[in-house]
Amino acid sequence: MSSEEKKRGMKTAPSPLASRLSPLAAPPAILLMGPTASGKTAVAAALAEALGCEIISVDSAQIYKHMNIGTAKPEAELLARAPHHLIDIIEPHERYSAGRFRDDALVLMREITEERGKIPLLAGGTMLYFQALTEGLNELPEADTAIRMMIDTMAEESGWPALHEQLSRVDPQTAARLQPNDAQRIQRALEVYYLTNKPLSEFHKQPKYVYFPYTPIRIALIPGDRALLHERIAQRFEIMLELGLIGEVRKLRQQYALDPAMPSMRCVGYRQAWQYLDGEFGLAALREKGVAATRQLAKRQLTWLRSMRDVTEFDCLAQDLDDQVLEFVRRKLAQPAVVG
Repeated sequence: MSSEEKKRGMKTAPSPLASRLSPLAAPPAILLMGPTASGKTAVAAALAEALGCEIISVDSAQIYKHMNIGTAKPEAELLARAPHHLIDIIEPHERYSAGRFRDDALVLMREITEERGKIPLLAGGTMLYFQALTEGLNELPEADTAIRMMIDTMAEESGWPALHEQLSRVDPQTAARLQPNDAQRIQRALEVYYLTNKPLSEFHKQPKYVYFPYTPIRIALIPGDRALLHERIAQRFEIMLELGLIGEVRKLRQQYALDPAMPSMRCVGYRQAWQYLDGEFGLAALREKGVAATRQLAKRQLTWLRSMRDVTEFDCLAQDLDDQVLEFVRRKLAQPAVVG
């Protein structure tokens, strides 16, 4: 765009694919999902470069500033080629929610489609965010700092398993699907109960208002061999340690008033590095626990993906993964349901 065009406020020309969209059809949105270490970042960059998409990160850890190594954020060179939205948007001591992600993502998607004539590409592994975006959210009360502090104090005194037992008495359905040490979800379930005198499970039964004016192209990167994914996870965690994960967490502790119960420090890798710095175990145990926690995360992500409908799976270990996914997306974009 020339400087004269910028002065007149003219919009950039839409991408060739986006320009063929029927005005009667919901614009397409690519949803690229997968477990940790499945290669989502590389595939997303390849799609963005080939199709002129704009990437929206769907990652509840990469939202935090100064948390780069342990969240495996895209490197500067890749971000220069394929910029990502919703990375580095809040400080480590702040909180973010699935509801806020939904609001932020919908605003960005509208700008990408209506103002710039491009296709939004949502890529990441935070399945709750994908669900909130496409299926809506129940009307839940806002977080209450005083209530959360009270619950955290109770947890310090009796432990999260005791609070899980307490939750099982007031909300057995929610407690049944949570692990006794799932601090974040136990805290939220008790918080909702204390604020409303109603169990969280009751809110989940209420109908949701869903607003998602897009035609989703859902893609899941699934490992054909789970053992090979585990090898990737172990290698990546080792690289994180070599790059300075421990030093990154140490610096965060020095710069911010953090505690291990905060969402940022509950992220896989950061929680274990915090415990290491507190002297709870040595470097060998840090490696072991960090890899084990990442494998558990991948298992939960895969379980969630298996439950989703209308998802096309690709083996994330395939040598030609980028080409396979790109060919599939091009076919979907050429279908009359999406393109006129």
